[in-house]
Amino acid sequence: MNKYELLYIISSDVSEEQREELIKKFASYVESKGGSVDGMDKWGMRKLAYPINFKTEGYYVLMNITMNPQEVDAMGKLMNITEGIVRHLFVRK
Repeated sequence: MNKYELLYIISSDVSEEQREELIKKFASYVESKGGSVDGMDKWGMRKLAYPINFKTEGYYVLMNITMNPQEVDAMGKLMNITEGIVRHLFVRK
């Protein structure tokens, strides 16, 4: 099990209820695969460095997680196909 930082951006046009559901979805995914969420920091709405899909703002979430490396790849693929996620980045600590 390795420790990772996961930073992801949720689109600004997603409602607050859907945003909370997405955050819970990814936290429960980590726990369902045998990992743990060590910390979560919701940065809130911030201006993007450059426009992505004609949007200039996004909701940033930083998660500190412990997971198997194989599950990180699977979670990355899940985030790629999840509607409402603009970008994500895993960094191994």
